[in-house]
Amino acid sequence: MIDARILPLQHKLLNPMARLLVHLNVRADQVTIAGFLLGLIALPLIATQHYLWGLTFILVNRLLDGLDGQVARLTQTTDRGAFLDIALDFMFYALIPLGFAFADSAANALAAAVLLAAFVGTGSSFLSFSLMAEKRGLQAQKFPSKGLYYLGGLTEGAETIAIFVAFCLWPTLFPTLAYAFAFACLLTTLSRWLQSWHMLAD
Repeated sequence: MIDARILPLQHKLLNPMARLLVHLNVRADQVTIAGFLLGLIALPLIATQHYLWGLTFILVNRLLDGLDGQVARLTQTTDRGAFLDIALDFMFYALIPLGFAFADSAANALAAAVLLAAFVGTGSSFLSFSLMAEKRGLQAQKFPSKGLYYLGGLTEGAETIAIFVAFCLWPTLFPTLAYAFAFACLLTTLSRWLQSWHMLAD
């Protein structure tokens, strides 16, 4: 919902770090893969109820996720890079609810399953529209720097990060927060279906 608004500020803040990485000959794909591998560490930490340490690696993952795109724009954007970025993002997003399901299966497993199902809705609607948009040569005016068509909604990247932070700060509230965010994801999915229905009409 707010990704397009904060994107210019994000670019401004990350640009110095990205320029340093470029100077050190670090490639965007390397940043993407490093961010994903570090993000994986959040899963066992959350599963063993080390929530604040898990949050630390969530934030590291998100920092590197922002940096990889900035590095790519300073050097060369590639289709492989865009693919890696979105594919690893969706996998990472799924691991966090899974971690809470492991942490307390009795309290959290059903809520985590509902949230993961909601993530399938937002992810599949996002990617399937992007595929059709690419076929038609459409471009998202709000996200001109993205490697694929970015169809927004109520729950975007910023909101997902915010709910992950809330999960880790208040782990006992995970079921309530997960159900609430799953409902917001459902609204996002429905809105994307509706947008796609109209935008892809023959």
